Amino acid sequence: AIEAAMACAGLPVPADEGRWGAAFSAIARVWASKWNERAYVSCRKAGIDHSLLQMAVLIQEVVQPQYAFVLHTVNPVTGDAGEIYGELVCGLGETLVGNYPGRALSFSAPKSDLRSPRTLGFPSKAVALLCPETLIFRSDSNGEDLEGYAGAGLYDSVTMDAAYEARVDYSRDAIVLDATFRRDMLARIVQVGAAVEEALGVPQDIEGVVREDGAIFVVQTRPQV
Repeated sequence: AIEAAMACAGLPVPADEGRWGAAFSAIARVWASKWNERAYVSCRKAGIDHSLLQMAVLIQEVVQPQYAFVLHTVNPVTGDAGEIYGELVCGLGETLVGNYPGRALSFSAPKSDLRSPRTLGFPSKAVALLCPETLIFRSDSNGEDLEGYAGAGLYDSVTMDAAYEARVDYSRDAIVLDATFRRDMLARIVQVGAAVEEALGVPQDIEGVVREDGAIFVVQTRPQV
């Protein structure tokens, strides 16, 4: 059933028993993260019965990223509904959502002028996570739907093939060196965020990537809590 569903969705199907074993191992690790310490403690703190949480596992093809970003279409720092706030890192987004040491590049833009994003802070994360062409398995829980509880970011995402760390050289990266490149890239990203919010009708918490050719992909979005 999984093989047929993957083929129907246009996903690459594991070629042999060994690859299927890696896929099922990744699925099990994502599903098991429902019981990780962060999720359990968060439920307990919110006074929610852990058994009320339900989880599915999403299967996606990894987009090979030059950058990964997170957007909040309402600035979570100021509460300003007229401003988008974002953070960006080199490589896969796990160094951002997984709290790797160092700062991401942070930025904001008023919805009244999305072509003029403002850089708030420059990046200092020493490593980027990269991986070969592969599949990624991600959680999709009802945590966002439970009153008083935001489950976003509590559960694990697992690639079928292991990611690896690479040192980031900001002295060669246009996102730091070239102000015009940075402005244009961030402007395109916040315009995507505004379009997603407009399409769905409520503020959004968005995860996405920028491929090396400049193409932008939204890999996940959920209502901003």
